[in-house]
Amino acid sequence: MHSPPPVVRRGAFRGSGVVRRGVLTRGQLRTSTYRRLRPDVYVLASVPVTHRLHAEAVALVAPRGSAFGGLTAVALWGADGFAGPGDPVEVLLPPGIRWHGAGVQVRTADTTGSLVSDGTIFWTGRTRTALDLIRRGTLDDAVVLLDRLVGTGMCELSAVRSAAAALPRCRGSRQAREASALADGVAESPQETRLRLLIGRGALPAPVAQYEVRVDGVLLARVDFAYPERRLAIEYDGLWHAEPGQFAKDRRRLNRLSAAGWRVVFVTAGDLHRPDDVVHRIASALRR
Repeated sequence: MHSPPPVVRRGAFRGSGVVRRGVLTRGQLRTSTYRRLRPDVYVLASVPVTHRLHAEAVALVAPRGSAFGGLTAVALWGADGFAGPGDPVEVLLPPGIRWHGAGVQVRTADTTGSLVSDGTIFWTGRTRTALDLIRRGTLDDAVVLLDRLVGTGMCELSAVRSAAAALPRCRGSRQAREASALADGVAESPQETRLRLLIGRGALPAPVAQYEVRVDGVLLARVDFAYPERRLAIEYDGLWHAEPGQFAKDRRRLNRLSAAGWRVVFVTAGDLHRPDDVVHRIASALRR
């Protein structure tokens, strides 16, 4: 039985290189022991396929001077849940360099500054990565993404705001400033961010996010948004509330809030498609 040599156990490798050095034969590369990630790039079949692994594979064949940015850079910073193995690898190329490949999204950008390296590959720094991402797409999506990035510790909101303010006039610079101003980094789900934006656009008073309701110093519950002076909580009711045992927990939590004189307005995913109705319900609850 073929035992993989140590040189190919470290991650992705060029097939032509190991064949040329006599480490493996082309026949061995075609066995089930190895997985082909892209033309001439292989990995042991036992290695889990992740977005980072695909980035390492692309780095072996990308032009000199290339770097990784966008969601690929987020993955390289160790943040989970932003880019999966099926998402394109985002490659930054210096001006004047052209290259393309399957499963790759290429952008022309400066690859000389704000880069970090593990000694093998290069990718954009934390603040630049966030700044590049919030310059594209819609404003709401940018705010949602920045809240997620800040919440996972990938970047610092104050640093992103400063960098956005210092941007020269360019594509997406205005959105970057708006998105960083609207983000707060405390939302526990994308839909909470969208609900907060909806409340803000509804000419309602700004609620306190992730508010801890306490009575005599005892924590009763933490609510998504609160108007403490009115004892009014706004809760996003997501799918996780349907998990086994969650209904009973929610009822006990609601009973504790009610006993302390708090009222709760629940908002679902469907409600977010009817923003005027949500604003009217919250406004009516505030008046009562």
